[in-house]
Amino acid sequence: MSRNGSLLSLEGLSVSFFTDDGVARAVQDVSFSIKKGKTFALVGESGCGKSVTALAIMRLIPEPAGKIVGGRIKFRGRRLLELKEKQMQSVRGNRIAMIFQEPMTSLNPVYTVGEQIVEAIRLHQRKNESEAWADAIEQLRRVGITEPQQRVHEYPHQMSGGMRQRVMIAMAVSCNPSLLIADEPTTALDVTIQAQILNLLDELQKQKQMSILLITHDLGVVAERADDVAVMYASRIVETADSKLLFAEPLHPYTRGLLESLPRLGFEGRRLHTISGTVPDPLHFPSGCKFHPRCPKGCKDKRCRGVEPELREVSKGRRVACWYAAGYESEEEHK
Repeated sequence: MSRNGSLLSLEGLSVSFFTDDGVARAVQDVSFSIKKGKTFALVGESGCGKSVTALAIMRLIPEPAGKIVGGRIKFRGRRLLELKEKQMQSVRGNRIAMIFQEPMTSLNPVYTVGEQIVEAIRLHQRKNESEAWADAIEQLRRVGITEPQQRVHEYPHQMSGGMRQRVMIAMAVSCNPSLLIADEPTTALDVTIQAQILNLLDELQKQKQMSILLITHDLGVVAERADDVAVMYASRIVETADSKLLFAEPLHPYTRGLLESLPRLGFEGRRLHTISGTVPDPLHFPSGCKFHPRCPKGCKDKRCRGVEPELREVSKGRRVACWYAAGYESEEEHK
């Protein structure tokens, strides 16, 4: 682990996709760090670059169309982008595991769930086949699947969405990873199952002292579960802060817009706040601040339209990229 206590750190990570229509800059200059045993949330609308960031950490960007074009990723002091593929395989699924958005497409339909968990265990752990099968059954029991001795021989299509998600979690934690990346882990699940899955992740985190990178657009989940938060918009991080501070005093207008769109008690019958417009196409980002076409404050400001603000520290542990954010620049700079 690094000297500053970070288990994982990203410095200036940039990912592009080279298409027939041009270069799509999906992730640009992304930097953040995750501490041991903590939950770090990466939030934003669909299309902001959250999942691409996660795939870059795992070194799973589809090539040759996609490429990590800049930056560094350090995990427990190792620079992951400098590792050979064979070395990365010892990290991927072992030290860093990932729960993907849709378990039905992530699980192989022609193999039983047990066979898939056993494969992961035998790939990274020094266990024979019988030991791996016993471990797979124990992992299913640990994630709350009843009758694991029977379920371990079932195929993904024989299970409900909630059970498939539990299988994905069992597979991900089977090798006791230090970092678990959970990419929209409760998508398409009903509210009751969502709560069960999130509680399960909390329990496993405490048992195993894992760090979790939680990727979501659900700010309600972030408020309850995250220690630190990074808000991502159109390929860049626009604000980072301690979770409590971010919810109490959001600085970036995009962050405020996301928080204002949350339903609240006592507002029954009123229309929810919405952020006008949509996330821009990464092939055709606007000049200046990428949020300015949707921003209620700076849409007519020449500086917002012409110069993109950097992610700058405005107080201890808090950074923001907005010309109008409190503390972003001194009076001298403003003049």
